[in-house]
Amino acid sequence: MDEQIHATREIRINPIVPSESVLVATARSMRPQKEEAPAPRDTRRHVETCPFCRGNEDKTPPEIDRFPQQGDWDIRIVENLYPVLGDDRQIPGLVFGLQQAIDGYGRHEVIIDNAGHGIAVHEMSSPHLANLFRVYQRRMQQLYAMDDRLKYVLVFKNFGPAAGASMSHTHSQIIATPVVPQNVHDEVINSRNYFKKHHHCIFCAMIDEALTFETTIYDRHSGRIVRQISVGQYVVEKGEHFIAIKPFASRYEWEVHILPLEHNSNFMLSKDDEFADLANVLQRTMARLDAVIGGAQYNYFLHTEPHGEDYVGTDASYHWHLEICPRTSIPSGFELGSGLFVNTVSPETAAEQLRAVKL
Repeated sequence: MDEQIHATREIRINPIVPSESVLVATARSMRPQKEEAPAPRDTRRHVETCPFCRGNEDKTPPEIDRFPQQGDWDIRIVENLYPVLGDDRQIPGLVFGLQQAIDGYGRHEVIIDNAGHGIAVHEMSSPHLANLFRVYQRRMQQLYAMDDRLKYVLVFKNFGPAAGASMSHTHSQIIATPVVPQNVHDEVINSRNYFKKHHHCIFCAMIDEALTFETTIYDRHSGRIVRQISVGQYVVEKGEHFIAIKPFASRYEWEVHILPLEHNSNFMLSKDDEFADLANVLQRTMARLDAVIGGAQYNYFLHTEPHGEDYVGTDASYHWHLEICPRTSIPSGFELGSGLFVNTVSPETAAEQLRAVKL
């Protein structure tokens, strides 16, 4: 269907967190706006003055871990010089009137995820990306084992200035906190409620629908086709163990989620031999995004089952996943004021364009 003729304008409800809504308004993409060239990317392999480049290890905080353990490193973990949380001070919680605060206790670490200074994820080899996920998993396990006050360990990557990256050398970050982030909490609670009602994981149901569901929706007055949903319409990439899906209620125009095909609530329980497939699906998905957007700036982050008594028994209802959020637009006053994301590219069109890329 030609979206310039039949523009989509509808509010879509996030099935995982129903309180989150997205306004898909494709006509907004046709409004006059200044064309901006893609942000230049530093593609140099090595920068003499970069503290993250190989040979400059003395310019970073002490090393926490590395891979491989011997010889030249491919992946390296160090403390963040400017942490948002830390374990250097411990004060009691503060409560005065309506104002409440707890100590900003936790850990903030940098994962230098490749020795190549300006290499992009889609340019990394699948074996290297598989090792990166193994390093993520190992460090998460270590942090939880170190301190039972930590309730959540978030792994994320900012790539490009628009995504908040302050260093051009490719890197990921880990932040361990004494509280569970609200968006993760909402996912867990809503998926638990869905499971109680339907006795099935909502993420698994979403994958099943993406692989098997087909329907045509008509306008009851005119008989015009409103929407056609075909099998695989939202699938961007599929491997043996993982699938990349374009969310029906995508917050960002080119947002993609990667999930394990088999139910698994906890990233730390992922099997070592599955990481090769995860790496391949991620690499191909990022290559598709780069081809369509051109120099994509993005955030990606891992959502997995939290720690703590409040989250015991969620292993059957929750499903860990990797969310990839390219930054192609800046939130407007309407979005900030209403909390309603505005998406100017229909998820169906975006998925079709991503699938069409020849790799």
